[in-house]
Amino acid sequence: MTGVDGRITGLVGALRAHGVRIGTGETVDAALAARELGFADRELLREGLAATLLHGAAQRAVFDPVFDLYFPRGVGAPVGAADDQGADRENLRDRLAAALAADDRSLLAALAAEAVDGFGGYGGSSGSDGWSAYQALDRIRPQTLLARVRADVRARDGGAGFADRLLDDEIRRRIEEFRRLVGADARRRVAERRGRDEIARRAVAPTADRVDFLYAGRDQLAELRRTVQPLARKLATRLAARRRRAARGTVDLRRTVRSSLSTGGVPMRPVLRRRRPVRPELVLLCDVSGSVSGFSDFTMLLVQALHDQFSKVRVFAFVNRLDEVTGLLGRGQADPDGLGARIRAEATLTGWHGSSDYGVALGEFAERWDAAVGPRTTVFVLGDARTNMSDPNLPAVRELARRARRVYWLNPEPRAQWGTGDSAAPDYAGLVEMHECRTARQLGALVARLLPV
Repeated sequence: MTGVDGRITGLVGALRAHGVRIGTGETVDAALAARELGFADRELLREGLAATLLHGAAQRAVFDPVFDLYFPRGVGAPVGAADDQGADRENLRDRLAAALAADDRSLLAALAAEAVDGFGGYGGSSGSDGWSAYQALDRIRPQTLLARVRADVRARDGGAGFADRLLDDEIRRRIEEFRRLVGADARRRVAERRGRDEIARRAVAPTADRVDFLYAGRDQLAELRRTVQPLARKLATRLAARRRRAARGTVDLRRTVRSSLSTGGVPMRPVLRRRRPVRPELVLLCDVSGSVSGFSDFTMLLVQALHDQFSKVRVFAFVNRLDEVTGLLGRGQADPDGLGARIRAEATLTGWHGSSDYGVALGEFAERWDAAVGPRTTVFVLGDARTNMSDPNLPAVRELARRARRVYWLNPEPRAQWGTGDSAAPDYAGLVEMHECRTARQLGALVARLLPV
């Protein structure tokens, strides 16, 4: 479908593929909004569709690049593209500096398309040609224009206006917007050749809750930490509902049959075996080494936000030594971004080397903190189970499983990598229940299902 209805349904399908929940009613609302707003003002249309389809500001990071694919600013190459790239580069940089100084959005968009067409192309045949935003930006290097743009702005306003630091931040924001426009135009050119649906699926970055913990960057981890409190509220509601259902108890068959004698053997009123709901205890053992640390930090913050759901929560961190960090985690509520650094600075996590050693850490827990685990305790072990070829200390895990109510191991590595190299995941999985937990979305589903009531 190439009409407006096809573009809207394609946009909705691409957003759903990235985890945005959009119903039929919202799709109809988007079509009605498009009819009322028209297509003369593209940014107005963007905001109208975002208002009808999205449920939060965090989803804009996915919506905007997908919208640019299905409702592009233009089609094909820009008009008047030059052939002499060497001579054109400085000319383009001069015009870009002027557009950044004037904050001319329409001119920045035109220059972005020109930069992609002139400096972002690669390949040697019509069937393999493509466009790269990275290549175009590497040749244009807009970040080196900051001083020139600052001087132009100062000359334009006569020295009044922004202070130097605020002005530099504003110029960096404009440069970042130009970089975004270059990326959007490169995706548009590739989509014209390979199809919008494929590029929307492969070239648009997923939301933070769908990014693998092991590959998440600093900005994505910071975004994840901002979602801890909303996710905790949702999980707390689910746990409270499960606890209410569990408190009602199960049918007591013997007492139900005895009660049915008064109604001729028909069990008119089932008798329930009442339960005494008791808040369980929770213990976390967290590997905070290397790339696993982002996964552990996020999970610790999530459990801390859920602490009201448990009678007691104790958290332990380790690399090759293990130390309790429950107190540090409480202080992490005020500074979630600095939680990992504070744990590594104030807790004793390493011995004579800095590599992770699950065997030594688990053995130390069994020796020093065995009283932390009892018949009401659920234990979560967070880590990739990579032992650096050291002894995995399976007896310590076996003893932990014997003493605890439940032991769950959350592994951020793909299941296909368990047992490869120095991974002892299959050995540990034979003793405790191990689950793949690669994203925040998976973590939320596992926590809702596995946490005791």
